Amino acid sequence: MKKYLAAFLIMCSLFINFQKPGFAQKPDYEKYGRIAMAVIKEDFPGQPVRDYEYLGRKKMNDTKVEDGFRFKVQEKNQNFFVTIRVNHDVRNKKLLNLTVETQKQ
Repeated sequence: MKKYLAAFLIMCSLFINFQKPGFAQKPDYEKYGRIAMAVIKEDFPGQPVRDYEYLGRKKMNDTKVEDGFRFKVQEKNQNFFVTIRVNHDVRNKKLLNLTVETQKQ
């Protein structure tokens, strides 16, 4: 009986350790989302960001992809959208190009 209890406790402790946040895989676009947020804060200092949306990924070729991010920004009581497109290489994880587009409502 002690062997079964010991085995059960070991299995439970291993299961609990694998459930910790350090073991969870982060989405690979998170790095570029932080870069996009930094660009928004730099371009619109002091202006609140009302909404944030990940638009998805487009494959450009075998190694290059484009991630899109859309922000809703308020400036002088007017809301507008800013779209940031980040082109990067998935093989070496290097930023290649960043485009900022503002769309007034």
